Amino acid sequence: MDNQTTESSSQVVKDQTDIGDGRAVQVEVTTKVVKSSNELAEDRTDLATARTLMAMDRSLMAWIRTSLSMISFGFTIYKILEGFQKSGNVIAHGLSPRTVGLFLVGLGTVAMIAGTIEYFERLKILRQFHTVKTWRASLVMAVIMSAVGLFVFLSIVTKLL
Repeated sequence: MDNQTTESSSQVVKDQTDIGDGRAVQVEVTTKVVKSSNELAEDRTDLATARTLMAMDRSLMAWIRTSLSMISFGFTIYKILEGFQKSGNVIAHGLSPRTVGLFLVGLGTVAMIAGTIEYFERLKILRQFHTVKTWRASLVMAVIMSAVGLFVFLSIVTKLL
C-alpha cells in the first residue's frame, strides 16, 4: 500500500531543443507531481487537525459570547436597580440589586471558566495525536474574560463599583 501513488498536481515546463541544423523547436513538457498514499494521509490528518482546532475555537468563542452577555447584563441590572434603590423607589420582590447582579455576573464567570476548562481538556486529548500550540487567540480572550468576570464579581461583593 505504501507504493501506491496518486496524481495530485501537474507542472508545465517549456524548453527549447536544438534539432541539429541550427533550428530550435520549442517543446512543452508536462510533468506530473505525485504523492504517496502516506503523504496524502499526512496532509489529510493535518487538515483534520486544523478543522478540529477551528471547531474548538468556535465553541470557546460561543462560551465567551454567552459569558460576556451574562456578565454585562448582570452588571447593568446591578447598576440600574441600585440607582432605583438610591432614588427611593421600592424594588419588587425584595431582591437587592446586589443579589441579582451577583447571580448573573457569577453565572457568567462560572460559564467562562467552565468553557475554558472544556477547551483545555479537548486540547489535551488532541495533543495526544498531533502537535498543536496551546496558546491560541480564543484561549487568551477566554482567560482575559475570566479575569474580568472575577474582577466584576469581587467588585460587586466589596461594593468597589
